Amino acid sequence: MDTHAIRPARTVLLLTVALAAGWFSFFLFSRPGSAVAASVPVPGDSNPRQPVLVELFTSEGCSSCPPADALLARLDATQFVPGAQAIVLSEHVTYWNRLGWRDPYSSDEMTGRQQRYAAHFRLGSVYTPQIVVDGATEFVGNDSTALTRAVARAAATPKAALTLENVQWTGNAVSFAARSSAPHATLFAALAEDATQSSVARGENAGRTLRHVAVVRVLEEKGSNSADGRPLTLKLPARSVATPLRLVVFLTDRGSGRVLGVVEQAIPTQSLSAGTRSTAALAAVSIPGAH
Repeated sequence: MDTHAIRPARTVLLLTVALAAGWFSFFLFSRPGSAVAASVPVPGDSNPRQPVLVELFTSEGCSSCPPADALLARLDATQFVPGAQAIVLSEHVTYWNRLGWRDPYSSDEMTGRQQRYAAHFRLGSVYTPQIVVDGATEFVGNDSTALTRAVARAAATPKAALTLENVQWTGNAVSFAARSSAPHATLFAALAEDATQSSVARGENAGRTLRHVAVVRVLEEKGSNSADGRPLTLKLPARSVATPLRLVVFLTDRGSGRVLGVVEQAIPTQSLSAGTRSTAALAAVSIPGAH
């Protein structure tokens, strides 16, 4: 059977994207358990950077997706868009699983999220790879020119201040509090594995080793009044944790879905052993803007 006949309707061209050598971290350190809103200084760049949420919908069963995965990894590592601090998420969908390879990182939640975006953008169907920037624009996920333009445009839009407090890891869950004065906003929180890889045995990518960054394991809507400092919890699905995690929290406008603010905090590997309790005192990226 020609599996391409049931591929999502949009045709995606393969682009070769080279991963840049070297990895950079543009993070601020704050008091234990807190992510404090602040400008992000970048070596050689005196201007503060605006946080921008970049979501990639992808699948290990899609032969057009590895270049998009590589592009997202390069953006995450090098932050190549001036004025922007890209906070990235890889969201693996399920509808490719029937074509020979079940993506171990795929979830119905991510498929549902992409379907809601498809309805919002009035698309005829879902497709991979797809990038959505700040909930406001979408395009084919391996288009580096479109990515640069969309992230730069999003960085030019002021964000509301959003901070995290009292971030603690216990068992397989993270507890935290978020604060923002943004009105008419809905709070979302995600836990993502910092980096993963798979040896694909079947399907369109058979024989390839695929690598991903910021792979979402759980993403939950926390409600419209949750950024008031109340205690919040995000539980990881039952599994062994082999890599560090990223806690990504963002606010969206209840009407348009546009991202109003986004913050990221890392949770180190040593904090993830079962039964331990740890206060995450690592990197936070959050930039205040107009309210």
